[in-house]
Amino acid sequence: MRVPTSFADLSREDLAVLVPELLLCGHLIDRSGMPHLIGAFGREGMTQVAIEEWMAASPIYTKRMQRALAFEGDGVVTIFKGLQLDIGAPPQFMDFRYRVIDHDHGEFWLDHCGALMDVEPMGDEYVTSMCHDIEDPTFDATALATNPHAQVRPVHRPPRRPADRTPHCKWTVTIDDAHTPPPVPKGLVTLGRSRAAAVELSPIDTSEPGRHDYSDALLSDLRFSEFSHSALVRMAEEVCLQQHLLTLGFLLAVRSRTDEASAMTIARKQFTGIAGLTSERIRNALGLPDDLEGLAAVLAVHPALNPRQYVDVTTTLADRLFLTIRRDCGADADGAWLSMIDGAHLQPLDALLRGVSPRFSARVIEETDTALTVEVVTGKAPTKEASEVALTRFSTGADFAFTDRGIPLPLTVV
Repeated sequence: MRVPTSFADLSREDLAVLVPELLLCGHLIDRSGMPHLIGAFGREGMTQVAIEEWMAASPIYTKRMQRALAFEGDGVVTIFKGLQLDIGAPPQFMDFRYRVIDHDHGEFWLDHCGALMDVEPMGDEYVTSMCHDIEDPTFDATALATNPHAQVRPVHRPPRRPADRTPHCKWTVTIDDAHTPPPVPKGLVTLGRSRAAAVELSPIDTSEPGRHDYSDALLSDLRFSEFSHSALVRMAEEVCLQQHLLTLGFLLAVRSRTDEASAMTIARKQFTGIAGLTSERIRNALGLPDDLEGLAAVLAVHPALNPRQYVDVTTTLADRLFLTIRRDCGADADGAWLSMIDGAHLQPLDALLRGVSPRFSARVIEETDTALTVEVVTGKAPTKEASEVALTRFSTGADFAFTDRGIPLPLTVV
């Protein structure tokens, strides 16, 4: 097989498969972190961390995606388009449906909410934490990127009464100059100064076949196969950056509640859980083998190692596979995922490798102040899955399968 070294090396068809996978894996970051937050801070503390991380990250990455795909605006259509490309609302798993009334008014509802399916078995208290305590401020924070006078308010939401009520929830979006804008979150100001917030990613070539932006009508669903190769590359890079920004927001919130050593322990556990599950889903989605070539292909597109304008890593594959993580990059300056890996803390990297094959592990070849180089070694027997990955499998998203819904419909003003 020809081993890719970046998103640009993938075919347009593979990118169209990969982008929704990246959106879903970004959503599952919180499923990876939740058990460790509950253990450290309880349900209430977990709830507050979730609120603070999403409020810090989502306005930044929402505005970035609007600019990248040329759909900036100040109305509900722009808000809805943003949700379709947000790790907080991965397609189909979080099955958002939209109704546009006019520029300032709209509705959305979830015919299926994978997050609710994950949390409902835990009881009404956890459902209320997610669907009330977390959603109320974070929906408004996401809308803040489009219009500070937008308000997102529930028509109905879980806990479900009756227990099988559908749609799972319904919300209105209203833009009114009389609405008082929400206060700018402290975490948003901090992340706004990060390298992740300002990094420049791959330009979109408007001469290529396919859609190169989302400037036309709001669609009922995005069909990623309709976008051009370079547009899909840019989407993939932006979605990876969303994951880094969310993790930076997570770290800010956790650090405010505990000492640095404890915060890093929690962050590494979160990273370990999502790194392994993401590798597995990417390998399966792209139909890759569980050998060193398949692993090299996963490393080329894994969100922890992308976008390459922000993360400085190289892989070398001949008879052996080496990975070098360099420290002079935006990700290390910000304290993003790969900064958590060093010679004494290889657990997240091992989980990432074992998502491709349980026989893989990392062995340190050289570590300096400027770089860490590891070799991937293949054991004789499979290694037991990390407990952090096993906990992340609690989510129904771990085995979720996307389907082709056919040609999407444009949503016009009713």
